[in-house]
Amino acid sequence: MLLDQFHQDLKNAQLEKQEIKVSTLRLLLSELKYAQIQKNADLTDQEIISVVQKELKKRKEAAVGFRSGNREDSALKEEEEAKVLENYLPAQISDEELTKLVIEAINEVGANSIADMGKVIARVREKASSSADGSRISQIVKDKLLNK
Repeated sequence: MLLDQFHQDLKNAQLEKQEIKVSTLRLLLSELKYAQIQKNADLTDQEIISVVQKELKKRKEAAVGFRSGNREDSALKEEEEAKVLENYLPAQISDEELTKLVIEAINEVGANSIADMGKVIARVREKASSSADGSRISQIVKDKLLNK
């Protein structure tokens, strides 16, 4: 299970004195524990991946914010943490494959305008699950619906 891998990787990172990896994994494990308490049950691997994706998104947004505030050192730290988190996510599907899924979803849902964007995104998420980032899905759906 993924949770066991996080604990083992944390232990190894502590032994190897990898500060960024240690702090990132500790924070991730804390978020996972919080999600587990909210659910009041053990998390599935898919739910764990969802938490990792949320944490990755936070790091990317924070890096952008730090850069806009001229805090390059903090932005670099956030990006290093993002790299650690990315290692635990499944491989992302290519833009071509994602575009194909989006077109299929548009046809299945019968979407004609940007107002149908939510339905299309939901259908694509069902098919792509964790192999496609939400922002990528959103951008491709938006492009396809606006150019329809």
